[in-house]
Amino acid sequence: MKLIITSSSDNLNGDMDPRFGRCPFFILVDSETFEFEAIQNPAVSAPGGAGIQAAQFIAEKKVDAVISGNYGPNAYGVLGAASMDLYRVNSPMLVKAAVEAFNSGELQKVDQPTSKSHSGMRG
Repeated sequence: MKLIITSSSDNLNGDMDPRFGRCPFFILVDSETFEFEAIQNPAVSAPGGAGIQAAQFIAEKKVDAVISGNYGPNAYGVLGAASMDLYRVNSPMLVKAAVEAFNSGELQKVDQPTSKSHSGMRG
């Protein structure tokens, strides 16, 4: 499966970033082979609407699922409309560990926004 994982660095051994719209990087990874590409989030410094901009950017990547810590209502709406499965990680972990947790069915699937609007702006 083709996954996007929010990350604070550009590799599989870096920490996940719990913020969707304001994470510095998206890691595009094949869940079976662990081949990956680090993509800078073009919305990380947006003055507003980062969640929507990041979600639209991700929707263009045609991924099967997204793994993050939180999804605001606007990002959730865009990602949901793009028919991607959304998963949530509730505790700090490495990107590679998140893929492993996904593969073993340990991640919580999200069926609604998990944070309020603009919560990623607080760091």
